[in-house]
Amino acid sequence: MTADPHAPIETAAAEPDYFDVLQQAIRELLVEKGLIEADEVRAMIETLDAHQPALGSALVARAWTDEAFKERLLADGTAAIEEFGIENYDGTKLIVLEQTPEEHNLVVCTLCSCYPRPVLGLPPDWYKSRPYRARAVREPRVLLKEFGTDVPEDVTIRVHDSNANMRYLVLPMRPAGTDGMTERELAGLVTRDTMIGVTTPRLP
Repeated sequence: MTADPHAPIETAAAEPDYFDVLQQAIRELLVEKGLIEADEVRAMIETLDAHQPALGSALVARAWTDEAFKERLLADGTAAIEEFGIENYDGTKLIVLEQTPEEHNLVVCTLCSCYPRPVLGLPPDWYKSRPYRARAVREPRVLLKEFGTDVPEDVTIRVHDSNANMRYLVLPMRPAGTDGMTERELAGLVTRDTMIGVTTPRLP
């Protein structure tokens, strides 16, 4: 029986890190000082919960089936998601990266956990963990293999570091043999992890 490739990352993220503790302390202090209301915090959490990876999956499926939309998405991700009906509530710039046979893109945030929340919702714990953030930069090919993604040596891996003003979303390659699938069926092949770049879409 093989070990779960996610286990080291999940284990490392079991306890909150420095940034988790810091953001919670700041939030509680702001509420205590009356600068924000607990209801405002609750409303933001509800907004985050309403944005799920399914939004991103539908976005990718549209790009796979509509070449003109794909071009707009790659040219200006922020404008394209708003055109698609996704509220860019955090005001950040979204850059969409296209996977190709020659280039594999991987997204990370080395400083904390900046993430395209309007499109993907809340980030998984392992994305915020120190091991993932460090290894994505130091040994991306090895890290990807642990997720079951074996990137050939002749394919360039590009690691993209998100920040407070700019977020990245990966547009994965459409799997072969999907020509007869509907847009909704295609969306079912697209997972959160494929839009971060740690895995690739696969047929059921």
